[in-house]
Amino acid sequence: VALLLFTPCKLTVSGNWNLLLPHINGSINTITSLVLLFGFIMIKNQNRALHKKAMSTAFFLGVLFLISYILYHSTTPSTVFGDLNHDGVLNDDEALRVGSFRMIYLLILLSHILLAIIVVPFVLFAFYFALTEKFERHKKVVRFTLPIWLYVSVSGVVVYLLIRPYY
Repeated sequence: VALLLFTPCKLTVSGNWNLLLPHINGSINTITSLVLLFGFIMIKNQNRALHKKAMSTAFFLGVLFLISYILYHSTTPSTVFGDLNHDGVLNDDEALRVGSFRMIYLLILLSHILLAIIVVPFVLFAFYFALTEKFERHKKVVRFTLPIWLYVSVSGVVVYLLIRPYY
């Protein structure tokens, strides 16, 4: 995924369907956040069946997000926060207009990306332990995996809302 962001060559697609992907990704992150919270509430209420459905849905949404994210970044140049004229360059005037808000955006984005990278293997372990009914190991992993996954989902929504005006 990181290579896609810095690769100057992009895949060619017909039409502009790929320009909808950031908006779809924002929706996927929003739904994922809600499903994760629902799954957490269900397990706290001892409802394993609904918990399993919710977490499976969140996992599926994560896979869907990743596919969509890769498609977008392999077909479209990166969007620059603060690029008001949409030329792909942040000039001095644009930088002045967004001010320190750009730094806040970049810090949220950086934490989102780093934690997304970190959480993926733990989500996979959590699912493996649940599917193989190793629930004690599952519980140990999800104690820190769920808060990170939830942060990644919610911060993904925040990042989307902040950069949306520049698409």
